[in-house]
Amino acid sequence: MVRRWWKDRIGTDDAPAMDNGSGLSRVERISAQALGRLLQNAYASPLMPELMSSLPITGVDGTLRRNRSRAYGSAHLKTASLRDVTGVAGYVHGASGKRYVLVAITNHANASATRPAIDALMDWAWKDN
Repeated sequence: MVRRWWKDRIGTDDAPAMDNGSGLSRVERISAQALGRLLQNAYASPLMPELMSSLPITGVDGTLRRNRSRAYGSAHLKTASLRDVTGVAGYVHGASGKRYVLVAITNHANASATRPAIDALMDWAWKDN
């Protein structure tokens, strides 16, 4: 069912591998590119306002409340943390007014060490010059 929905809505065959739907399974998989496509599609949907309001804002609330990015208040991102996994996915509103989809996923025994690089990526997208 998910594969059919993905093909109909996203238009590609790279649907995520699903296990239990919680997002916490180590069997579930999605590529950064596929997740980016999903986020682009979601932003164009009628449900976009609800999605945006559900995502933490950098430096303001949720899991991004303590984030020290210069993109303060300009990024709506879902964070991901499991042992050996670190990531973010969502939207960054650039200083120019452009909106960017940002997806960064690290799968490695030292994944948490990539947080500064992910923060720098958020800042880079926010500066967008």
